[in-house]
Amino acid sequence: MKRSVLFSSMLALTLASPLAQAYKQGDIVVRAGAIMVDPTVDDSSVSTTATGKIPGAKVTVDNNTQLGVTLSYMIRDHVGIELLAATPFKHVVGLKGIGGGLDGRLSTIEQLPPTLSLQYFPMDSSSKWQPYVGAGINYTTFFNEELTSARKAQGFSHLDRESSWGLALQAGLDYMLTDKVILNAAVWRIGIDGEATARHPALGKVKVDIDIDPWVYMVGVGYRF
Repeated sequence: MKRSVLFSSMLALTLASPLAQAYKQGDIVVRAGAIMVDPTVDDSSVSTTATGKIPGAKVTVDNNTQLGVTLSYMIRDHVGIELLAATPFKHVVGLKGIGGGLDGRLSTIEQLPPTLSLQYFPMDSSSKWQPYVGAGINYTTFFNEELTSARKAQGFSHLDRESSWGLALQAGLDYMLTDKVILNAAVWRIGIDGEATARHPALGKVKVDIDIDPWVYMVGVGYRF
C-alpha cells in the first residue's frame, strides 16, 4: 500500500512538473567546461636562408586542455549565433627529420582561438535533446613565444608567429536537465595555418610553415537565460 501511494505521488509530481523546453528566439545560452585543442598537423615544412627547404623536415604540436566558454544568442527559434572563447592554450612545438642535433623541442607558444559560428538546431523546442551544427570563422592569435633553453644555447633567437584566420565547422549536443540547466558536448574542426620564424647565426632566417587544423572538444554544463 505504501509503495502504491509513493509511486502514485511520484507519478503525479512528474506529470505536474513542466517539461524542459529548449531554445526559442531571444534566448541567451552560456556553456562552460573543459575544452581541449588537439592539433592535426596536415602539412608543414622547414626552410632556412642558408639551406633552403629541408627535405623531410616536419613540425609537431602537442595538445592542451583549458577552461572553455561559449555564449549563444538565438536569433530565431532554430538558429543561433555562438562565440567560443577560452583561457589561453599552451603548446609545445617540436621539429623532426632535420638532424644535426636540431630535432626535438623548439619552443612553447600560447594561443587564443575565438570562433564565431552560425548554428542550426533541427529539433522541436519541446525536445530535451538538442543536437546542432554550426559553421563560422576563427581568428587565432599567438603570444608568449618562448624558445627552449637548448635552442637558445644553439644560437636561435627572435621567435615570431603570425596570427591566423580560418573557417570552422561544429557539431554539438545539449541535453535539457531543466528549463534552465543544460549538459553539453561539442566538437569543432578549425582551420589554423601560418608561419613562424626564428633567427640563427649560421642558418640565417629559419622559417616554419604549418597547417595545424585542430580538432577541438568540449564537455560541460550550460544555463539558459
